[in-house]
Amino acid sequence: MDERHRHSLMLLQESYFNYDAKNEPSTIDHSIHFRPGKGPSGEDTYTPRTLIYDLKGGFGSLRKWGGLYDQGDVEADLENLWAGSVVKQQDAPIARSEYQKALDEGVEEPPKLSTQTVRYWSDFTRVFYHPRSIVQINDYEIGSTILPFEQWSNGEDLFSNLDKQHDLLDRDVRPWAEECDQMQGIQVFASADDAWGGFASKYMESVRDEYGKTPLWFWGLEDEVDQGPRPKQLLRTVNIAQSLQAISTTGSMYIPLAVPSYLPPYVRVDQTSQWHVSGLLSMAVESMTLPSRQIPGRLKRGLLSDMEAALNVNGNQTIADLQCSAVDLSLHRRTAKTVFNAADDSRIATSTTGGLVYEDEVEKANGKLDMTFSTAKSSQTALSLRQWERANHVFGKVESLRGVPSPEPETDVEDGALSRKRRRLASLPVVEKYHNPLPYPLLDSFPSIFTGNVSSTGAVGIQVSLSTTTQISKRAKGLQNIVARMTSVVDREALSNGLGEIAEEYEEGWVSGSDEDSD
Repeated sequence: MDERHRHSLMLLQESYFNYDAKNEPSTIDHSIHFRPGKGPSGEDTYTPRTLIYDLKGGFGSLRKWGGLYDQGDVEADLENLWAGSVVKQQDAPIARSEYQKALDEGVEEPPKLSTQTVRYWSDFTRVFYHPRSIVQINDYEIGSTILPFEQWSNGEDLFSNLDKQHDLLDRDVRPWAEECDQMQGIQVFASADDAWGGFASKYMESVRDEYGKTPLWFWGLEDEVDQGPRPKQLLRTVNIAQSLQAISTTGSMYIPLAVPSYLPPYVRVDQTSQWHVSGLLSMAVESMTLPSRQIPGRLKRGLLSDMEAALNVNGNQTIADLQCSAVDLSLHRRTAKTVFNAADDSRIATSTTGGLVYEDEVEKANGKLDMTFSTAKSSQTALSLRQWERANHVFGKVESLRGVPSPEPETDVEDGALSRKRRRLASLPVVEKYHNPLPYPLLDSFPSIFTGNVSSTGAVGIQVSLSTTTQISKRAKGLQNIVARMTSVVDREALSNGLGEIAEEYEEGWVSGSDEDSD
């Protein structure tokens, strides 16, 4: 439903394919996110297992049919069914980008992309999609000021209307699910601060009814709340509150996704460019989900259900925060004690800066990475850096390290399950760790968001984590306070109570004292 960021993930994962038998065997099971098939001429195809909904005009120059699959002359077939005159009304096609033209022509070095040349996500795509993946919704037009797709309830109504007409689960989801031998889970990417949140909420309810025990993850994208007129800001905030309250109870995991309010010096992002934003977010998301596609026997695989078990410690903790740091591989050097050499790379946290190296288990789990993606910049709901770091209890945490040597030997699944039980009994944070030597590749379609020499090797190491913490309670309370003061919100009391119940789930067994700054 939010194709920009989902596409960035597919684009990157295609780069992992190993086409040379002389190379080392891949550590990634590509069949999890890609499906084999046959083209019209019998050639083998490999396309993403993905379903993309977008409004009219959102796909840019990408066509439903074309590339690997051709629908044939559909217009001629339709004209043969009607003997009368035909009047055609057709919008002018969107021109393909120079980058896309160069790829079609097989140019080895296509023109460099920029924020001026990237208009749509299809301008920098490098993968082919199956026609079933592309679903255009014509009820709304992208960027429309006459009928904007902003109200959360509009998304609910849109899903209900489309589902009555087509039964979206049978038409769109079931064909993909039936191709899977053992479906590990379903991940949904959608905006949480506009009508897509309402659409996703109803969509996930339908999926949950059909696939009751399947892990169902939601990645909720949020723009900067403080942009635009005051009414628009409040609308986005209420939309976020509705998405959080509704989807976190339906899905098995809800992860907010936003450009961090603080970016480290080595990252420079143009927040007006969805290309830049999707590059940054996909770096963290793809690295976090990488363990779910690792081949057992070569590396420790972390199924989505395994990660849920580590994060959802108390049974109702389905909201997790995402954090990430990038590692300059040209400076990296492993030492006897630390994962990274902080003397060479000042961006890497140490025991004196609240980071990765601690002897105490609680402090270890509380290590803070450079970027926190859980809250968009907002004077209404965002926590100050001091509030974020102070009195933050971690219930469960999943860490993924890639591109650099692992500092610790991997434990098998049984040892991990036993360790989680012991930690729960001892009231210690539950921590699950994964590792992959494969660095994050910086393709020619990836935006130039790293400064200095960070990207000099054409790849970066990534340290990323998901965690359930008491900070989630603070944010839920912040949203609850805003909603409680707004008389225009439909079902205000139910929404406020729901947010209050969410907040309580992240306070159980932990008393942190006052949340207010005394300065």
